[in-house]
Amino acid sequence: MRAIEIKEFGGPEVLTSATRPDPLAPAAGSGEVLIKVYAAGVNRPDVLQRKGHYPVPVGASDIPGLEVAGEIIGGDLTHPDNAFGLKIGDKVCALVQGGGYAQLCVAPIAQCLPYPKGFTDIEAAALPETFYTVWSNVFMRGQLSQGETLLVQGGSSGIGVAAILIAKALGHKVFVTAGTDAKCDACIKLGADLAINYKTQDFVEELKKATDGKGVNVILDMVTGDYIPREIECLADDGRLVIIAIMGGTKAEVNTGQILRRRLTITGSTLRPRSVAFKKQITEQLHARIWPLLDAGKLKSVIYKTFNLDQASEAHRLMESSEHVGKIVLTV
Repeated sequence: MRAIEIKEFGGPEVLTSATRPDPLAPAAGSGEVLIKVYAAGVNRPDVLQRKGHYPVPVGASDIPGLEVAGEIIGGDLTHPDNAFGLKIGDKVCALVQGGGYAQLCVAPIAQCLPYPKGFTDIEAAALPETFYTVWSNVFMRGQLSQGETLLVQGGSSGIGVAAILIAKALGHKVFVTAGTDAKCDACIKLGADLAINYKTQDFVEELKKATDGKGVNVILDMVTGDYIPREIECLADDGRLVIIAIMGGTKAEVNTGQILRRRLTITGSTLRPRSVAFKKQITEQLHARIWPLLDAGKLKSVIYKTFNLDQASEAHRLMESSEHVGKIVLTV
């Protein structure tokens, strides 16, 4: 099969087209299927892996790519994890630990979901990584509940766009930050109730105004660093700060007195190393809560640009430029 390799750690130019042996399923373990890949999502963890900052989990493919869409062509379809009755020839999108930038990819059947009605290969490939991440962090870990508000740092990113769409579809008020007025406008068009340009506005003050001084219930943070003490100021009593990336650094000075007095929670997670059993829970909840909204056209994928598989380095350059609003997808 044709695949994209990381020949050495470095810039986008280290991504190289190569020929690899076809993977087998369920050779690596029961409950796996082999997918003929038609499209694969590009995500920031792929960039970190390319730079040598995101080690591949033991047993996972060294080929980058954490989400794919395509056709099941083999595997262990009798496994109990096949909750949706998937069969050979069915089109699925899947969350994987690696191996997405290739013509064939092995995925746990517990992490496969059927295409939503009317979705193209490209639209389906844009779902797993962002939707699993948002659901597991905002709704499972952050416990965003009816009537509560959400702040998304980086609202124009793939994760940010998914968070806006899902939270708004479920009836929540959503505030976001973004780095340009154009990105803020794009977030408003996607449904955000307020978009704050963090380069020209103080998001703490803007959120206090927007919430009459009460603060927000949940914050989804990809920045950390010196954002943490400011985010604590933005939280309502009993608020939850959920960290999913550390683009602004790993260290922060916090007022623990506020955490005590106002019963705040600071938590975080990374999805890639979690067990299949945990990801199965997310799969089932997405299928029950979110897939009906996708089927009904009440939710969508937001695609910024697509590239051919051999143009993976160009896709990574775009990802690192942060010019995009929504998802970047490779066609295979």
